[in-house]
Amino acid sequence: MRAAIRTGVESGIGPWPIRRARPRPARRDRHARTATPVIASTPACGSGPTLDGAPLRIGGLVLSGRAFLAPMAGVTDVGMRRVAQRFGAALTVSEMVVGDHLARGEAASLARAMGAGLAPHVVQLAGCRAEALAEGARAAEDGGAAVIDINMGCPAKKVTGGLAGSALMRDLDAAVRLIAATVAAVSVPVTVKMRLGWDEASLNAPELARRAAAEGVALVTVHGRTRQQFYKGRADWSAVAAVKRAVPVPVVVNGDCLSPADARAMLAASGADAVMVGRAAVGRPWLVGAIAAALRGEVPVVPSLAARREAALDHFDALLSVFGAAQGNRHARKHLVAYAEHRLDEVPDAAGQAAVLALRTAMATSDDHCATRAALARVFDIPDRVGIAA
Repeated sequence: MRAAIRTGVESGIGPWPIRRARPRPARRDRHARTATPVIASTPACGSGPTLDGAPLRIGGLVLSGRAFLAPMAGVTDVGMRRVAQRFGAALTVSEMVVGDHLARGEAASLARAMGAGLAPHVVQLAGCRAEALAEGARAAEDGGAAVIDINMGCPAKKVTGGLAGSALMRDLDAAVRLIAATVAAVSVPVTVKMRLGWDEASLNAPELARRAAAEGVALVTVHGRTRQQFYKGRADWSAVAAVKRAVPVPVVVNGDCLSPADARAMLAASGADAVMVGRAAVGRPWLVGAIAAALRGEVPVVPSLAARREAALDHFDALLSVFGAAQGNRHARKHLVAYAEHRLDEVPDAAGQAAVLALRTAMATSDDHCATRAALARVFDIPDRVGIAA
């Protein structure tokens, strides 16, 4: 697993080692809410172009920055979103939740949509029936969601086979019916996440975005790949420029954002208003805040080992609280392994790396949540090349 993840290291702004990813207009009556504060940072000198000083808005919601955490199924649980916001992510989006499942109060959907401790709280919904999606949106709003995001970009076959996710880009009339029903159902802003199109022969994201904005969508996010690409190749950031030209609402560019340098390049190529960070933030949720700081023209302050240790433990504890000890311990494994993988890039000596590898194996196999937690703490007790563990 280590070789698959650690395929390259590049620098952004500040000492941020970066892994390459695995191959593969506003409506009335919006609720204005203030986003979470950002982490400390210092002014940058000669760090490249930055965005203007105007705050980014989603309807009546004013955001603290222009770097968001992407929704990722099975990954962006409430614990990860809390950590990302703690370190300055301007927006974090829940895992995809099926609209009618949430409306029925199914336990798994309620867990995915949980937003305690988050401001703003964003719930992403998926579905293929307008009434069901509207019911899910109302349930999400009743549960405290400040924004409802509609998934029209997921490429997974189990989603597209149900005529949801990116399959909706093959039937824009159906997509617009879902959007209209959702916008009409809630008073909070509604956003849409999409891809460039189903395939290279149908790059219809500009048309879908234009029609979505006409129905009252407050922001559009575009992943710079088609559905047929899944996650192969490189995201085409420049293709998102056509979406930006097509709509009067903010546009977010997504796909292969691995560093502050990538974020700047994405905005320059697309003309978008913000970036969304996905897989690069797994095991390193503080990266989103670092990118947000860089886009403000500041040098991100690298969190200390003590701060990262506390955040990782809080993340693990949140999963135990949400899912219970046994299920939470299992659910956490992907995150714990990722935390350890990133520590491998930070530990300078062979003995320290061997210790991290042993702890990674222990966390990936332990059924005892107390032992798992102890191993996670020890991962961050090993000194790195930036400073001592304390």
